[in-house]
Amino acid sequence: MEARQVKEKFWFFLCGLAMVVIGLALGVLVGFIAFKGGRVLSLEFLFSFPRHGMSEGGIFPAIVGTLYLVLGSILVSLPLGVFSAVYLVEYAPAHPVVRAIRSAIHCLAGVPSVVFGLFGLSVFVKLFGFGVSIVSGSLTLGIMSLPVVIASCEEALRSVPHAFREASLALGADRWTTVRRVVLPAAFPGILTGLILAVGRVAGETAPIMFTAATFYARGLPRSPFDRVLALPYHIYGLMTEGTRPEKQIPLAYGTALVLLVLVLLVNFSAILLRRRFRMVRKW
Repeated sequence: MEARQVKEKFWFFLCGLAMVVIGLALGVLVGFIAFKGGRVLSLEFLFSFPRHGMSEGGIFPAIVGTLYLVLGSILVSLPLGVFSAVYLVEYAPAHPVVRAIRSAIHCLAGVPSVVFGLFGLSVFVKLFGFGVSIVSGSLTLGIMSLPVVIASCEEALRSVPHAFREASLALGADRWTTVRRVVLPAAFPGILTGLILAVGRVAGETAPIMFTAATFYARGLPRSPFDRVLALPYHIYGLMTEGTRPEKQIPLAYGTALVLLVLVLLVNFSAILLRRRFRMVRKW
């Protein structure tokens, strides 16, 4: 056997081994959480309120609070991300300043989430006076997810053939009409996929909402956007670190972790299915 074939088989083996290791790690993680959390999972656990100092009851307020924060972050990140990507792809000139802005956006994607949490605490909670609330948490999570949304929207817009733009302009449409009626509808599948992936990341974040939105205990659902909320990630943290009855609260924490894990996995699998579906539909 030639040295080139030996080398090729060696690298194929390493790639296969890496896939096996990742698959086993994911399987062990999901299996461990499912084993620990499945014992407390029930309809009552999903749809009831916590009782007796978070040592009994369910996580319904935490699920609702997580949904509020995710929806609020979408309202912030989606319009800002789409319009920023449209400007960078369709209107911005090839200038060093534009390249620096694009590089800064990519660098923001690697900033630790706790830094965004401190930013939200300083700006939205204290400077703007929103307090620890849904508004502050949604704004913080929306800004944190902006780099992901902008990058995915840019790639989606660049994937639209330039001939589409030329055909629209040749028929008499102006630049904005072309972007609004031709480019954005064609790029919608990629934009939607990127948004869902950003949502999957936002739903599992703890540090940003710890400073801006979450509370350890609440007797009811929030009544206004300026109320504190329970959220699944912070609920897990609180049960594991601040509980007074660990023999009862730790199983509830594993059950909450299982619900959060299932939600995040469903969001990510939905993104994969949507990408495949729209790739099959798209015919250019």
